[in-house]
Amino acid sequence: MAKLYDTHCHLYSEYNYDLNEIVENFKKDDIGFVINNGTNFKTNEEVLSISKKFSSIKPAIGFHPEDLDNFKEEQLDQIIQNINNIIAIGEIGLDYYYSENSKDLQKKVFEKQIQIAEKYNKPVIIHSRNAFKDTFDIVKKYNVKGSWHCFSGSLEEANKIIGLGFKLGIGGILTFKNSNLNEIISEIDLKNILLETDSPYLSPEPFRGKRNEPKNVKIILENIARIKNIDYINAAQIIENNTLETFRMN
Repeated sequence: MAKLYDTHCHLYSEYNYDLNEIVENFKKDDIGFVINNGTNFKTNEEVLSISKKFSSIKPAIGFHPEDLDNFKEEQLDQIIQNINNIIAIGEIGLDYYYSENSKDLQKKVFEKQIQIAEKYNKPVIIHSRNAFKDTFDIVKKYNVKGSWHCFSGSLEEANKIIGLGFKLGIGGILTFKNSNLNEIISEIDLKNILLETDSPYLSPEPFRGKRNEPKNVKIILENIARIKNIDYINAAQIIENNTLETFRMN
């Protein structure tokens, strides 16, 4: 039977996760591995440390656009020094939701990380909020692939992202009543989809408002299979193939 994978979560000590319990919970539901994303120098170090203790928690490290207050350019060496130990560079991208004041810094840091990914042939995990055009314009300049995390845009944007060779990271937003993702999922091929939770955020219904965890990717897959009118096991197999291909695990 196909395994499930949570391609985006944040399992840090600041969220008071009992990692032994988290791993036990997701293994019960046939989840093969999860990808734990760093956002700054400190969380990147924690992500790397956790991956040494739990082989089923894979490390992705990067510098998040909302986490650049104490950023220094030499910190990018952290990615290069650990390039052979990480599954992807992420979570990286652009976020103009709260403020556009840091646009120039965000774009500079994002592009430098994309350049590292291209140089070392690493997948990237992209964050883009209220910044699709700028994010897309930077990514399309480089030969990189990976996951477009927490996708909730339009069908036109979805097709542009797919056109670059990226997969769409689909999470709990799919289950929200006001989400447009049902229509998007119905229109795109399953080969373009990855599962994710963004734990501890964005818990799917019926757990919305509670702390999310990787085991909930099962709920996302159930919804995707329903929308596509496809057998759950068949959907799991296709998305497993997507995951292993995207993160070079096959």
